[in-house]
Amino acid sequence: MDFAIPEELQAFLNEVDAFIEAEIKPLEQADDNIRFFDHRREHARTNWDEGGVPREEWEALLAEARRRADAAGVYRYPFPSEFGGRNGTNLGMAIIREHLAAKGLGLHNDLQNEHSVVGNNIGLLLMLEYGTSEQKAHWIDGLATGNKGFAFGITEPNHGSDATHMETTAIRQGNDFVINGVKTWNTGIHVAEYDMVMARTSGKAGDAQGITAFLVPMKAPGVKILEFLWTFNMPSDHGTVSFTDVMVPESAIFGGEGRGLQVIQHFFNENRIRQAASSLGAAQYCVAEAVQYAKERKPFGKPLASNQGIQFPLVELQTQIEMLRALIHKTAWIMDTEGAFAASDKVSMCNFWSNRLCCEAADRAMQVHGGLGYSRHKPFEHIYRHHRRYRITEGAEEIQMRRVAGYLFGFMNQKAPKGVK
Repeated sequence: MDFAIPEELQAFLNEVDAFIEAEIKPLEQADDNIRFFDHRREHARTNWDEGGVPREEWEALLAEARRRADAAGVYRYPFPSEFGGRNGTNLGMAIIREHLAAKGLGLHNDLQNEHSVVGNNIGLLLMLEYGTSEQKAHWIDGLATGNKGFAFGITEPNHGSDATHMETTAIRQGNDFVINGVKTWNTGIHVAEYDMVMARTSGKAGDAQGITAFLVPMKAPGVKILEFLWTFNMPSDHGTVSFTDVMVPESAIFGGEGRGLQVIQHFFNENRIRQAASSLGAAQYCVAEAVQYAKERKPFGKPLASNQGIQFPLVELQTQIEMLRALIHKTAWIMDTEGAFAASDKVSMCNFWSNRLCCEAADRAMQVHGGLGYSRHKPFEHIYRHHRRYRITEGAEEIQMRRVAGYLFGFMNQKAPKGVK
C-alpha cells in the first residue's frame, strides 16, 4: 500500500504554491486588502446596512483571485479536461483542500464562502451528471469560470434534517409546474440568478421518491427574499426565500422528475468529503501554530512546550489528525474507484469527526496562546466560528452518526442511500 502523494499531484501542489506566492499574496497585500483577513475581517467583509450580506468590494476581490487562478490554469483542476480542467479526483481534491486550509487564513483559500484558487465547484459536477443538453449549454461556461452559480433551496423553516418531509410543493399544470413554499439557509442567494429548489411533486411526506429539483430564476414572479439570517460568523449569505405561485416550465426540472433526492445525496457526498479535508487542514494549522508558540513563549523562564499540560492535549489532537487523514484519503480513493456512493458510511465518519476535531483544535490553540489567542489578532476564533457551522450544516453530526449506524447495523444500503437508484 502506497501512502505517498502521486508525483503528478505533488507537482500540481507545487504549481499552486508558486502561483499563490507570485499572484495571490501580492494581491492580498495591495490596497489594504489585508483588512479582509486581519483583526478587521468581520467588519471589512460585512455590509451591516444591507442585511449583513458580503460587501461588494470583498466579493470583487474574491472574483479577481478566481480570475487569476483560472488564467494560471489551476482553478479548474477538478473539472474534466474538455472544460479546461485536469480531470481531478476526489483523492486529489481532498489532498489539495487540506494543503490549502493548512496554510491558514488568506486570499488563497477562504472557507467561509467556499472560495479557493482551486475551485470546488460541485454545481458544475452536478450539471455534467444530471443536466439536460439545454441546461448544460446555458450553465457550463459560467460555472466553469465561477462567474455563474445557483443556490440550493433544500432546508425549510420546519424541516432541516428531515428534508423528505418538506412542505414545498410543485403542482403540474400542463407543461408547467406551480411552486409554493418557503426555503431557508439558501447559501449564496444574495447574488444567485437561480435557486435549485427541491419540491414535492408526488408521494407523501417522508417518501424518498417524488421530490424534484427545479432551477428557478430568482427574478420569476412570486419569488421573494424574506431575510438574511445573521450568524455566528458574519457576513451572511444565507437567505430565507418564499415561493408563491411561482410558475416554471417543465424544462426547469434538474435531474429528472421525482429524482431530486438523488441530486441532493450526490451533492452531499461529494461536498462532505472535500469539506472534511478542509476541516482537517484547518485543524492541522491550529495545532502547528500552537506547537510553535509553545516553543517560543517562555513564562517563568522556560518554554511552554516543556509542560505536559501543554504537550498532551496537542499530542492527542495530532494523533487524531494523522488517523483522520488516512481515513479521508481511503474514503476519497474508494469514491474514485467504486463510485460516489460506495463509501457513504465513511464519508459521514470523516465529515462529523473532522468538523468536531477542527473546533477542538481551534479551541486548544486559543488556550495555548492565552489572551492573544482569544483576540481577533489571531485567526483561531474565526476558524472556530466558521467550522462550528459544519457540525450542523449539510447534515448535523448527529445525522452523520445516525447514517453510520444505519450502515453498521444493516438498516441502510451502502451503495444506495435513501433516494438513490
